[in-house]
Amino acid sequence: MSDPTPVLKSLTPMLPAGKDMQAALDFYTQTLGFTTTYQADDLSLAILRRNAVEIMLQNNDDPHTAAQTSLRIQMLGVETLYADLQGRNIPPFHQPEGAGLSSIHDTPWGTREFAVRDLAGVCITFYEDLSKDVSA
Repeated sequence: MSDPTPVLKSLTPMLPAGKDMQAALDFYTQTLGFTTTYQADDLSLAILRRNAVEIMLQNNDDPHTAAQTSLRIQMLGVETLYADLQGRNIPPFHQPEGAGLSSIHDTPWGTREFAVRDLAGVCITFYEDLSKDVSA
């Protein structure tokens, strides 16, 4: 019997948390709406989830790693999430340090998107595909 064709099912990025792991956890849970599903006793690692998206936060305060880390999360309801995050008083994205929220906009490649920079400097873009059904 042959092995089945490999199927990739999900991606769980490991992100640097920055100087303050607890502050990073608070930002992801209280601001971005993730739920902690695992947290090491020494706060060296935490796993967070929101819907089908899972991330791992690692107690790593290398600012160069964080500044070079970015990811994109495809979603439904990008306008609603953006409005919610605007109400949380996240500073504008162009501020040089700390968390930031960009403006929402349509792209030439057919998405409506905005970015959030976390406390460490990691950039997360939330986007909705305007050209096709993302549930497929």
